[in-house]
Amino acid sequence: MKKAKKIMNITNLTRMVIALAVLLGLIAIYLVLTGSRSQKNITEITENKTIVVVSSGDTLSGLLLAQGLNHNDVHTIDKVLKSDASISTLRAQRDKLEFIRQGIDSPVSKIIVITSPWNQVELTCGDSGNWACKKIEIARDTRAVYRTGEIQDGDSFYLAGQRAGIPAGILAEVYDLLAFEMDFERDIRAGQKFSVLYEENFSDGKKIDNGRVLAVSFDALRGKVEMYYFKKSDGTSGYYDENGNGAIKSLKRTPINNAKITSKFSKNRKHPVLGYTRAHKGVDFRASTGTPIPAAGAGRVVARSYNRGHGNYVKIRHNGSFETLYAHMSKFAKGVNVGTTVRQGQTIGYVGSTGYSTGPHLHYEIIKDGVHVNPMTVKLPAISNLGKQDKEKFLEYRKVLDNGIKQLSQNPSLYIQL
Repeated sequence: MKKAKKIMNITNLTRMVIALAVLLGLIAIYLVLTGSRSQKNITEITENKTIVVVSSGDTLSGLLLAQGLNHNDVHTIDKVLKSDASISTLRAQRDKLEFIRQGIDSPVSKIIVITSPWNQVELTCGDSGNWACKKIEIARDTRAVYRTGEIQDGDSFYLAGQRAGIPAGILAEVYDLLAFEMDFERDIRAGQKFSVLYEENFSDGKKIDNGRVLAVSFDALRGKVEMYYFKKSDGTSGYYDENGNGAIKSLKRTPINNAKITSKFSKNRKHPVLGYTRAHKGVDFRASTGTPIPAAGAGRVVARSYNRGHGNYVKIRHNGSFETLYAHMSKFAKGVNVGTTVRQGQTIGYVGSTGYSTGPHLHYEIIKDGVHVNPMTVKLPAISNLGKQDKEKFLEYRKVLDNGIKQLSQNPSLYIQL
């Protein structure tokens, strides 16, 4: 009996140990899971600092309470941010919060709200428990860098630009600038050279982001296109050619970037649906259904309707001479009606295949003084030219910029401190 009882005790003890181990394991898993949930936003924890990245669904009060602040502090901080820093909401995946303590177990004494690499708000708690707020602007170390490229067989401008080491965001901006003068579907040829002077912003020796495009040059079929960024005496800025004339035209030749031309402007074209020959008074750009259609220039909507030929279409009057028309839309953009004033680049509708159409595309027309003209060749007016005084300053500024470009072209690894 004693032997049997001993065996029974050992068995029971083993079972108890196993059960306890399982229970402890479950508790550990639970703690890990709950801990990961409560700190899902935390990207870094140092001795006295906790950095939290705002996630979707986060609220200021929730993040503050999670760091041990009480409801009175939360109310005060919310009020101070709104009144002194104009911050009423936090942006997911963009804003960060730094919580700073005097010691590991001390309450939060300072909160830094980081809204951009260059702007942040510092909240500090005084001895009386009141929270004070001040805005901090981070100093930028801005440098101008110069990159050159050449179009090779089979290249797109983007491919050649990437090969030249130009960042994607800068390439997109250059594309938009050159689209006023060029058709990137038809005007690209092997051997064409281009260059871009643009800003890079640094802080503490580390690159943070890219700045503005300062100068662009492209060997287009119609001749060299050059554009310079210049800030006028009234504080406004824009892009101008080498003589100080406005480089940005009032209308874009190709409203949709990177769209392939499927049918050119022609006075004698066989219609793909009707089957007989008639004038094609615009240019067709292939794009998938639902692609946003931006206004080629600023103006007022004078027609928003449907007919058998154009399907859903919008017509915009830009000034006393120019109008543009956009046809075969799948639908109109919300808020775009007859009489609506639109800005250049604003979405007015979406690509479709309504009306006489064999597939989704944008049919784009430019009408000058009541007559349809070829969007790819018509001379478009500039938005603005420089006045006499600004023009003199621009020409001096351009000489300085050109001299810097010459030095950088000879030493590509260098940069100009701005």
